[in-house]
Amino acid sequence: MTTERVDATDEDKTGGSPLVDGAAVKTPDTATKGTGDGEATDGGQAAGSDPADAGQPAEPTTGDGADGGNAGIVKDDAAQDDAVTRSADTDAAKGGDTEKDADKKAADKEVADKDDGTAKDADKEKADKDGGTAKDGETAKDGDGAKPDRWEAFAPAPEPVPGRVRRVLRAVGQFLVHEWTLAVFASLALAVALTWPTLRYPLYTLPQDYWDPSLQAWQMAWSGHILLTDPAQLWQSNTFFPDPWNFAFSDTLLGYAPAGMIGTGPEAALLRYNIMFLLAHALATFGAYALARQLGAGRAGAAVAGVSYTYAPWLLAQAGHLHIVSNGGIPLALAMLARGHGWSLRHGYRPERRHAGWAYGGWLVAAWQLSLGFGIGLPFAYVLAGATLVAAVTWFVRRRSNPRPFGVRLLVADVVGALLFAGVGGLLAVPYFKVTELHSNAARTLGDIGVYSPPLSGFFTAPAESRVWGGLHEGARSVLPWHPEMTLLPGFVLYALAAGGLFFSVWRLRHRLLLLAGVVVTMVLAMGTRFFGGTFTYGLLFEYLPGWNGLRTPGRMMLWTTLLLGLLAAGAVSAFAVRVREWAAERVPPWPGPWLRLATVLPLLLVAAEGLNSTPHPVVPAQPAAMRSVDGPMLVLPSSQNLDQPVMLWSTSRFQDMVNGGSGFTPLRQAEIRQVAESFPNQTSVTYLRDLGVRNVVVLRDRIAGTPWETTIDAPVDALGITREEVGGAVVYRL
Repeated sequence: MTTERVDATDEDKTGGSPLVDGAAVKTPDTATKGTGDGEATDGGQAAGSDPADAGQPAEPTTGDGADGGNAGIVKDDAAQDDAVTRSADTDAAKGGDTEKDADKKAADKEVADKDDGTAKDADKEKADKDGGTAKDGETAKDGDGAKPDRWEAFAPAPEPVPGRVRRVLRAVGQFLVHEWTLAVFASLALAVALTWPTLRYPLYTLPQDYWDPSLQAWQMAWSGHILLTDPAQLWQSNTFFPDPWNFAFSDTLLGYAPAGMIGTGPEAALLRYNIMFLLAHALATFGAYALARQLGAGRAGAAVAGVSYTYAPWLLAQAGHLHIVSNGGIPLALAMLARGHGWSLRHGYRPERRHAGWAYGGWLVAAWQLSLGFGIGLPFAYVLAGATLVAAVTWFVRRRSNPRPFGVRLLVADVVGALLFAGVGGLLAVPYFKVTELHSNAARTLGDIGVYSPPLSGFFTAPAESRVWGGLHEGARSVLPWHPEMTLLPGFVLYALAAGGLFFSVWRLRHRLLLLAGVVVTMVLAMGTRFFGGTFTYGLLFEYLPGWNGLRTPGRMMLWTTLLLGLLAAGAVSAFAVRVREWAAERVPPWPGPWLRLATVLPLLLVAAEGLNSTPHPVVPAQPAAMRSVDGPMLVLPSSQNLDQPVMLWSTSRFQDMVNGGSGFTPLRQAEIRQVAESFPNQTSVTYLRDLGVRNVVVLRDRIAGTPWETTIDAPVDALGITREEVGGAVVYRL
């Protein structure tokens, strides 16, 4: 059999398929036209579309020239052996020869797939629009669907669309691992651990003692009770009868009134107090952490600031003063205000980050903090006033370059928030001014301030409640006139970290110097009259700032010293964490080793260790049965500043009026009543109490040892016109 060579030009004219891998592809019975009508859909060139084919005789065709850009493949009944047919409309016989002429290479590429570039299978099926090819030499018949791309299995799987449950679970998971969620949980867990055993017996014990904590447990209970029953009588409490405005005899913890609305009786009051005591510590940690983060500290540095602010050794002596421990609103409000104004210590003012909502929230938190008491709320109010003044002066100086630095919405938020804060402060101040008018001995003098002013050594002396330093500093405490308010050690670790922060920090140098200046100023103010008599320091504030003369203990200014030291320490720890990341980037693999990780968390562990406490948690005396049945106005004997505070707690079952009460000062009338009642029961005391409006006197047998009532409690009372009965462990005299 003779073979005839078909040159490339003829093959182009006939639209025949080139050889692939040495196999001849069967051609259609009729060749495609050489007019370019058969254009490949996917960009491949159709047979006869070459411009060189123009003017050549067109061949009749039965195939669709637009179908995939390749010549149609049909059965060839003519060629059955290895020879190549001589016919002009036949491309190659089945099982034919390999191409011998290099000129046929151009024709070989005519049927190439766009994706693969060359055809690799002799029995290639008709390609679809995506360039799919037949597998295993199978031939696609007319009307068959296109086969999937052989490379599709290697493509990435499409992202599945999650259902509603999956979306909810994903959102919950993202919330649980968010930084602020973890910060809240960590603050709560740390509060439980470092205030333990507060929650061990929360229905029966109180931290430190049961004097002032009993008073404050009653305050929360009273505010919740009266706001639900008769809000107009808020400041006329059931204690200190018959003196008016008696709820303002001390800080009120009014901001905890919503908690006071839950439950009744002494046990509920104790549980409420212990829970709020723990939450106050958690809020302080979270607030200081948020402030440090907003100012630009890293997570490790912010954690050091939060823990040192809350668990500084000097605050362990304040465990019996919930209004001092409840200080978390201060840093939290500052953090929210700074965020609302787009300002941080590290990055300065960034207007794109300002948000009026955060400003509103900051002012609300500040107002709530003020409602807990003026003891620490008043200095906070003056700090906010000073910051507002500085911002106003700064705007006035730069008004030409930036006439509206904060925008209208933020300016409105500041005006409304400042008015709200001032309004809350003004309303709360009214009853205190009334008390000052009615009770001349309620006002403080510089002499009173001197009694509680600590010396310089107080800043390096820890209270007895410190587990780490308490025993070691016993000798230093013994020389302090009033050590509960003069042991002001914020922590030796904090001192060291803050000192390091002066030289190695993420804060700029001028900011470090400003923080150091704040530390020095607040320490000087905390010394009261001990710093050159306080003439040009605390004395100036005492004389010229409204309300400052009502603050009895200057040592509580240490709260601001601790916060500023914590920010200095946060700068140092944050800078160290940055350096650790730089070192870790040079490692293989690039993450910190175990010793570097330990070095990062070591400052936090040391600060927390200094906050370990040995605070006692005494059991509160049980409520006498008489307190649940005797009506008021009543007098419970014996009576004194400390003894009356548990009596106030016992009255939370009925809130009956009573003469008893303990506060920051003793009203003159109450002192007079106590003096007259020492001879009770006799005619003089009975007449005096009747004229005062007292109807019942309760004498507690378990408290009269060593008092005048030890001998008179069983004396006859028939001649006095009163009756006496035993109610539980008490004797009730009905006048």
